[in-house]
Amino acid sequence: MLLKKIHLILLIFITLGSAKIISAQDTLRLSLTDALKIAQANNLNIRNSQLDLKSAQKKIWETLAIGLPHVDGTAKYQFIPNPATLPASAFDPSAPQGQMLDLVLKQNIVYDLSVSQLIFNGSYLIGIKASKVYYNLSEQSLEKAVLEVNESVTNTYFMILVGEESRKVLKINLENVNKTLDDIREMYKQGFVEKTDADQLELTANTITNAIAQIDNNLEMGRRLFKIYLGLAEKTNIRLTDQLGMEENQVVKLTTLTNKPFILEKNVDFKILTTSELLARYDYRREMTNSLPAIAAFYDHQEKWKAPTFDFAPKNVFGINLSLPIFSSGQRSAAVAQKRMAFEKATNNKLYIGNTLLMQATQCQNDLRTKLENFRIQKKSKELSDNIYQRTLEKYKQGISSSMELMTIQNQYLNNLTNYYQGIYDVVGARTKLEKIFNNDQKNSK
Repeated sequence: MLLKKIHLILLIFITLGSAKIISAQDTLRLSLTDALKIAQANNLNIRNSQLDLKSAQKKIWETLAIGLPHVDGTAKYQFIPNPATLPASAFDPSAPQGQMLDLVLKQNIVYDLSVSQLIFNGSYLIGIKASKVYYNLSEQSLEKAVLEVNESVTNTYFMILVGEESRKVLKINLENVNKTLDDIREMYKQGFVEKTDADQLELTANTITNAIAQIDNNLEMGRRLFKIYLGLAEKTNIRLTDQLGMEENQVVKLTTLTNKPFILEKNVDFKILTTSELLARYDYRREMTNSLPAIAAFYDHQEKWKAPTFDFAPKNVFGINLSLPIFSSGQRSAAVAQKRMAFEKATNNKLYIGNTLLMQATQCQNDLRTKLENFRIQKKSKELSDNIYQRTLEKYKQGISSSMELMTIQNQYLNNLTNYYQGIYDVVGARTKLEKIFNNDQKNSK
């Protein structure tokens, strides 16, 4: 059962991780706190969320800059094969007969400088507010990425610890079975037991050997996954330093968490939904402002490399542009209706997910409460089986108990020890899930 759980957890946690390479020549010793710090610095999902946050900050300035003065310059070369001309005598009677004056030059270079300033635009005003809300959404996405990485790193860390301890238990179990198997084979040769007893023990030894091989494969996969989360190089040697155990004060602390009131507004998913709803609202309002006029002032200055004799084009032009939507055959009203429905949908999603989160918070608290109770039972069972094993061991040393009986009691103790380790992992998984929905700092909840 434990092997299946470990294998399932590994499959669930295989996701895209981080890519920053950290080389290590020596073994890297990691506590859970150290692992969380490294993951938050190197995990690719977190780094991408940080880039999104910086991009959102630039988006605010990009939007603000729309309403600031814009200056553009252009230069163009003109070639007119047959430029228009007029007789010079039309303007000067003393001009030589046949002299022609150019209205435009055959070749010229024209330089333009234009300055524009937005005066009023409804979409611009809404866009400024929306860009700031989008920045908040990026902040919340980063917050969610950190929570998810914390949960994955914590679960994987303890999964490896459980796998390592389970392997130790199975190794001891296998040693006991092999030792007893040797005794049974000698007894079989002397005719004291049947061959079935020896075959049964050999079958048990093979089963345990296969289980150890499976755990080794799972541990290798788990360590690789752990390195991906932390952004460590594949060749980095790691060693987990935390002990697999749970003190009574930790149990009491977690029991308090099961009774903690859930504040919906602190949940990161609900905060993202609230921000998304606000963005949908601004998008709806922006679409409505498209029916308002847009006003902008402009100034144009033009210079020519060579001016014709008669140049009627003004060098400086000041003006105001007014864009007034008049009739769109219902296109704008249809677009507004779509944005309104999108806003209503965002509101409905917020209400639905909010109710779902309230239910999930209660379920997570109940799950942690159940896992804690199971852990207490498994801890008590481990202590009882340990006492039974120690008493049986004394009897065996005194020749009162047989090796087969000792092996049975010892396997019972090892099974309870495995269940105890699994109980710790179950509590950790329930705890990280609850802390994520409560938006708690998992680094300080160990």
